[in-house]
Amino acid sequence: MSEAFDAVDVILVKRDRGVLSDEQIDWVVDAYTRGVVAEEQMSALLMAVLLNGMDRSEIARWTAAMIASGERMSFAGLSRPTADKHSTGGVGDKVTLPLVPLVAACGVAVPQLSGRGLGHTGGTLDKLEAVPGWRASLSNDAMMQQLESVGAVICAAGTGLAPADRKLYALRDVTGTVETIPLIASSIMSKKIAEGTGALVLDVKVGSGAFMKDAASASELARTMVALGTDAGVRTVALLTAMDVPLGRTAGNALEVRESVDVLAGGGPPDVVELTLTLAREMLAAAGVTDLDPADRLADGSAMDTWRAMIAAQGGDPDAELPTARESHTVSATADGVLVTLDALAVGVAAWRLGAGRARKEDPVQAGAGVEWHAVPGDEVRRGQPLLTLHTDTPERFERALAALAPGVVVGPVGATVDRLPLVVDRITA
Repeated sequence: MSEAFDAVDVILVKRDRGVLSDEQIDWVVDAYTRGVVAEEQMSALLMAVLLNGMDRSEIARWTAAMIASGERMSFAGLSRPTADKHSTGGVGDKVTLPLVPLVAACGVAVPQLSGRGLGHTGGTLDKLEAVPGWRASLSNDAMMQQLESVGAVICAAGTGLAPADRKLYALRDVTGTVETIPLIASSIMSKKIAEGTGALVLDVKVGSGAFMKDAASASELARTMVALGTDAGVRTVALLTAMDVPLGRTAGNALEVRESVDVLAGGGPPDVVELTLTLAREMLAAAGVTDLDPADRLADGSAMDTWRAMIAAQGGDPDAELPTARESHTVSATADGVLVTLDALAVGVAAWRLGAGRARKEDPVQAGAGVEWHAVPGDEVRRGQPLLTLHTDTPERFERALAALAPGVVVGPVGATVDRLPLVVDRITA
C-alpha cells in the first residue's frame, strides 16, 4: 500500500521547530507500530521532540494516536465506580500496595495496571512478586471478575493496550529521549485513558529521586497530564509529592511489601500512612464517594481483608513468609549529630546495585535485596548508632552500593537544622 506521508518529511517538520499536523501524527505513530517507519527514523523524530518540544494540540493528538493503536477497556459493567492512581516513580514508593485495597474497601474498584522497575526506581510488580505464588498476568476477563468480587487488582497491562507506547518506550530508553514532558505525559496518559478508568489521581514526584528534579518541571508535567485526562473525559487530579528523601523506611521488593502490610495493619511509617490516606481521599472524591474516611478502613481491618483477598485471587499466599536476603551490612554513624541528608537518588542507586532493581528489562531481581534506613533527616543520632542496613544475596555487591550511598548520607553537627520539602508540594486540577 502507498503511504500518506514520508517519514523524513515528518522528521524535518519537527527538526525545524514546526508543528506536526494531526494527519502527520496519526500516520507516523501508526506506521511506526506497523514497522513502516524504521527505528532510526523514529529515533530522529523523538530526539527532535526532546529538543524542540510539542504544543498542547500535538501532545493531545500524539496521545490519541497511541490509544488508537490498540484496544480500549471499559468498566461500565461493574457495580461500583472506578478510580486509578499513577506515580511517576520514586525510591521507597510502595504506596500502591496499601492504597489499592484501602480504596477498594471504601467501595471504589481500583484497576491498577502497573509496571516493573528500571534503574533506581522500583516497580510495583517486582515488589508483589516477592509474595510466594502471586502472579502479575491476568486476562481481561479475570481482571473484570476480580474487580467485581474483590474490588482491587494490581496486574501487568495487557499487550493490547497502547502497543505503540510499548514500542516507543523501549526505543526512548535506548536513545536518550526519556526525559521530555510531551513523551512522558503521552506515554502515561495513553495507557491510563485506554485502560478506561473513570477517575485518575496522579502522584508526580519532585526531588533528587524523581524524574523531575524541581517543582517547576514537575508542575509542567502534572498540568500536561491533567489536561490530557480531562480532555479525554477522565476526572483527573495531580499531587506533587516530595522525593528528595526516600519514602518510608525501606527500598527493595520484599522489604517494601513487609512495610506495606504494616501500614494495612494500622502501623507503618508516618509518611507512607499520610500519603496513602491523602491519595485515597483524592481517589474517593474523584469517584464521587465523599461520605467515607479511608482512615476508618485502616483502623477496622477491612483494608487488610481486601489486601488478603486480592493477593489470594492472584495465586499468592498472604500468610507466607516473605523472602529475606542471605547477607546484610550495617552503616553506623561515625559521630554524634543530626542526620541532615538522606538523598533519595543515592538510596535508590544503592538498592539497585544490591540487586533490588535492573539495568535492562530482561534482568532478574533479588526479592530480598534492598536498603533499610533507621533514621530520617532531622533525627538526632549517636556515634555507633545504625543508620542503614543493606541487604543482598551477593555480598560482593556491598562495595558499589556503599559507594553510591557515601555522598548521600550526611550527619551534621548537633543542633543542625534540616530543610525538607513538604510531603505534598502542590495540588493541580483542570
